[in-house]
Amino acid sequence: MTRSIHRAQPADAEALAHVQAASWRAAFDGLLSAEYLADLDIAALRTTWSGLLSDARWPRAGTLVLREGEDEGRLVGYARFYPSEDADLDPAQVGEIGSMYTVPAVWRTGAGSLLMAAVLDALAGAGYATASLWVLEGNTSAQAFYRAQGWEPDGARHVDRGSPAEVVKLRYRRAVT
Repeated sequence: MTRSIHRAQPADAEALAHVQAASWRAAFDGLLSAEYLADLDIAALRTTWSGLLSDARWPRAGTLVLREGEDEGRLVGYARFYPSEDADLDPAQVGEIGSMYTVPAVWRTGAGSLLMAAVLDALAGAGYATASLWVLEGNTSAQAFYRAQGWEPDGARHVDRGSPAEVVKLRYRRAVT
């Protein structure tokens, strides 16, 4: 299967919305309410993605998309990055992976590792020395994936009260180069 990674374009907003909904429904099953996951609104997600894809801070911020199949194939994953927004980290030196998801059909096929390598290359190319990301405390599958990719928890915890339920997030970090 042919896979390629490119910088996301505004025309990708619809596909990104579908990938986000499918991946969230699978990845957060049992971690977020079934009602919240079932109610994910593709139109609202598409609108959000349209706004995010207009971010003019490239190469310091952006979204990479993973496509699978011939002739650019279908969009099966994405990774969004930007300068860290954490008060205790230097945004000039630390890039944050704000989201990284693939559709469940490509889990455990190397797609996530390929996408991770590409986003780390993008962060290095943008001049970041280290990277951070946040993962739900109960998402042991994602935590295992990140550890296998060289990430380690740095001890920071955040209680997110803005989601459908209060969730605890753990921060992971690693060197970019």
